[in-house]
Amino acid sequence: METTTKTLLPELYRVVDANINRLKEGIRVIEDIARYSYDNQELASALKTLRHQTPVDNRERLLAARDSTRDVLRQSRASEMYRADIDSIIIANFKRAQESARVLEEIYKLTSLELSEKFKTMRYELYKLEKDSNIAL
Repeated sequence: METTTKTLLPELYRVVDANINRLKEGIRVIEDIARYSYDNQELASALKTLRHQTPVDNRERLLAARDSTRDVLRQSRASEMYRADIDSIIIANFKRAQESARVLEEIYKLTSLELSEKFKTMRYELYKLEKDSNIAL
């Protein structure tokens, strides 16, 4: 597997920044619900470990690329504003984190197969944790 990292294309730093934030935020929401609402130490700990394993490469470049005020999809959709119950929050955030891990996996195929595999591993761990958490779909 490739160990050297090529430089990301400038237009991809914003994509990476948004998806790292989305990944970590989604995991954190589930982690806090598992920890504080369900007192589920096993799930909360697994999520915390996964969140802390999220690689953040070139933080300065990512911050420089961030432009949340001009995000063309910044406005929330009606479907994003409503959650039926706590399980729907958990499901939405598992999906958010999984989708972000997939985007990062694909982007890093351009520059670092090592990072691409790291995000793929995280995605599959999220699939496992979602299944193991016994949330009704």
